[in-house]
Amino acid sequence: MDQKHASSPLAGAVHDLATEVVLALRSGDHLATVCGAAGIDEENRTGIAAVRVIGADLLLPSVLYGRHPHPGDVAVLDRAVREFPPKPDAPAATAWSHWHMISTLQRMAPPAPGAAAPDAYAEPDAAWLEESPWQAFTHQLSVLAPLAVPAVPSAVQRAAANRAVDLSRGFVRAVRRRDWLQAAGAGRWLAAVGGEPATLGLERGLDFVELMGGHDPRVTLHVRAARLMAEARAR
Repeated sequence: MDQKHASSPLAGAVHDLATEVVLALRSGDHLATVCGAAGIDEENRTGIAAVRVIGADLLLPSVLYGRHPHPGDVAVLDRAVREFPPKPDAPAATAWSHWHMISTLQRMAPPAPGAAAPDAYAEPDAAWLEESPWQAFTHQLSVLAPLAVPAVPSAVQRAAANRAVDLSRGFVRAVRRRDWLQAAGAGRWLAAVGGEPATLGLERGLDFVELMGGHDPRVTLHVRAARLMAEARAR
């Protein structure tokens, strides 16, 4: 669901949502509503589709700061889960994103007594990641960067931890290719799981990625998330 044309309504909504997530990450203000600030509610079809693109990162400020998410954001994420379930032949990344949205809702905002919870969704298979060449592995992990959060074990996270050196190679390759979004996603995973070679210089590398690719708020989102996780690991 990657959108290359910033002029499309969906791409514009994704841009606005990512921008608001970045602002919340910088301020630590868990009381602010990301969707409300972006002009998105449960009846905004384009906005709901944009939330499907952003995925569980809609609640990332609450996840990283350990605070309750805004009820409006929870409602919109829940609507996106229900409105856009993956088809049986959906790509693995889509299935994993859907699983992560459901698991994030269950963890951060369990339904009230008597309220209907999203349909259960089993953790998808990730065996294909173990055999992927490091280039393809980095690409897939960058698409799944919203799963790179602390204390949320999954088969994807285990694959990232087991192949941190390959992910480091992919990070360098993405920087050289000026693929800032992929580099930011790979860097976020490395900050989440550790294990990168000391010679990588991840902190300075992320600074460079943000400097060069910061016009895309999704790049800034991943870089900011990486910094917050790295700071938490250092404490």
